[in-house]
Amino acid sequence: MAKVREMFNWVPNFITSLNLVSGSFAVILGIEGQLGWASILILLAAIFDFMDGMAARLLKAYSEIGKQLDSLADLISFGLAPAAIMISTLELAMFDINRPIFEINASAIEWIFLISIVIIPVSGAFRLAKFNIDTRQTENFLGLPIPANAIFYASLGLILDLGHNTVINGIILNRFNLITVMIILSALMISEIPMFSLKFKHMKWDGNQIRYLFIILSVILIISFKLFSIPLILFTYIVISLIRKLIV
Repeated sequence: MAKVREMFNWVPNFITSLNLVSGSFAVILGIEGQLGWASILILLAAIFDFMDGMAARLLKAYSEIGKQLDSLADLISFGLAPAAIMISTLELAMFDINRPIFEINASAIEWIFLISIVIIPVSGAFRLAKFNIDTRQTENFLGLPIPANAIFYASLGLILDLGHNTVINGIILNRFNLITVMIILSALMISEIPMFSLKFKHMKWDGNQIRYLFIILSVILIISFKLFSIPLILFTYIVISLIRKLIV
């Protein structure tokens, strides 16, 4: 019986490994300019990230190795993979084409723009390290969760690959817009701004008002804007969190 229990304890770690595999392939495809597939793999990694936590709670299979493995997987899937998408997106914004890194002919300022993508995994690493040792984040978050940050970049990749909207593509493929958003989101990840969690302890309205409000607004945005709703949903999450901080 003990051996069976020990096998169940590895279920969350196996799911976490699927998160890591998805993120690793997302890095490779992102660098190659396959933005749509890289974005889908980041979203798949986010699903695995949700499932491993759920499995750990259901099986009561918590372990220190599982905690560390989860953080390492998240750094690849939600830190490095978004950076891979961003470097390819910046190449499109500046050169209208994706090239291997050693074939890029760029000025000094253009190289600075490209290299700036390192703030995504660096900020993500600080975010994860802080979360692991911060006992204040048991119910809600302090700073933007790294999966939410990654989903935003994945949404940009999906919009560029599948959206086919000239105006929106023009807004995204602007180096200054990309750098500005990258700086803001990275700063939010390491900030002390309280961000609400979507984990429900029960399904009653009392105590979950902000979560139900966010879900309702998200559904409205999805119905109204479809694929283009994803970055708007993240923006809504941030705004609701900021309003909550001001009034609570």
